[in-house]
Amino acid sequence: MKYLIIFFSAFMLVSCKKEKETVTNPTEKDSVNIVQDSAETDSQPANILVDVFPFPKEIKECSCYFAKNKADFENEKYIYADDAGKTAYMKLDGKRIAMNLISSSDMEVDEELTKEIENENYKISVKGKKIKNEEVLLFEGTLTIEKPDGSKTVIPIYGECGC
Repeated sequence: MKYLIIFFSAFMLVSCKKEKETVTNPTEKDSVNIVQDSAETDSQPANILVDVFPFPKEIKECSCYFAKNKADFENEKYIYADDAGKTAYMKLDGKRIAMNLISSSDMEVDEELTKEIENENYKISVKGKKIKNEEVLLFEGTLTIEKPDGSKTVIPIYGECGC
């Protein structure tokens, strides 16, 4: 009887050890680990890096400034600012840039905001809808950035314009 218990214990120890090795064998691949999403592997142009920056010191009076969402806006994490007519400021691909505004809608009259900015490296389009009309005008919309190589990034925006 004693030998039977020893034999049975040894058998259980060996079978448990073998099962454990099978489960942890790193050379075997589970199909869940090797399946890749086709959207991630398609050859798409790389996104344009859009960084936050503090409110530009160059802007003294009227301005528009936007963040990616309301929380970032309240924490002053801006991704776009302009002086309501001439110059727009952004931090793109790690560099702070100032660009001339090509066109801008009249925010006091229109319910929708549109701005077009372009230089040799970027074409930027700001589109927003007025969500609050008080002392300053509050907008939600999108900011689209395109590069000559076809790279394109679209970012939701939340912010305000006013004096």
